[in-house]
Amino acid sequence: MRDVIVVGGGCYGTFYAAQLAKAKEKGKAEFRAVVVVDHDPKCRARQELGEAPDRKVVTSEWGAYFDQFLGVARRSLALEPQDYIVPSPHMPHLMFEWVLRRARQRWPRRAIAVTPVPGALGTPYDRTAADHTRYVSFADWICPTHCIEPAVCPAIGRPRSWEMGEAVTALATRLQAAGQRVFGPALFVCRHHVFGVGTFAVDAVLEGDWIVATAGARPEPATVLVGTISSCHGALNLLTLGRMGG
Repeated sequence: MRDVIVVGGGCYGTFYAAQLAKAKEKGKAEFRAVVVVDHDPKCRARQELGEAPDRKVVTSEWGAYFDQFLGVARRSLALEPQDYIVPSPHMPHLMFEWVLRRARQRWPRRAIAVTPVPGALGTPYDRTAADHTRYVSFADWICPTHCIEPAVCPAIGRPRSWEMGEAVTALATRLQAAGQRVFGPALFVCRHHVFGVGTFAVDAVLEGDWIVATAGARPEPATVLVGTISSCHGALNLLTLGRMGG
């Protein structure tokens, strides 16, 4: 890894930053720096962990931070260390919000909206929030804290037979087969990286932005299915691009 961006300096972010430090100390992880981002200058991570040569705490709103950080990011070259993001279990759909802002900057005169994600996904938990973010989960039980989603589900003691990425991809395929001009899905997949810390690559976020740019390259209306997911859970949005100039 190169830099690791931890979203939030509360209880979760403090735990993740501490675990990354332990992993590096034990030779299980290598990175240039861990960056903890929180709007509170007195957040728990700053008070309990403080800063170090390979760790800093940045006081910023998440959206503003990612506008700056991702705005200058570039795809990693082959064999080059990548930057990673450690999401909080309770954060809003930040990466989709960034992709949405990028689309509005790219096409200031085009109608761009967030619309409900249609179609059945087949998950026990499936709720759409007021902002049209669709939260889905294969779990209809309370998951263990900091679960790494192993092959055998610790909540039920049986092999995990599901994969959210496959379910979302299948949904996109069904929507396309029904005649909808759906691009993607652009998926930011959080996987267990080390010592209970889940991450997804910044490259995946940049890939999502590229998918949106590709979808909007023609004047016709289009939609892009975007999700931040793990093996078991996900937050999904549909970004709708109106006709160019409309």
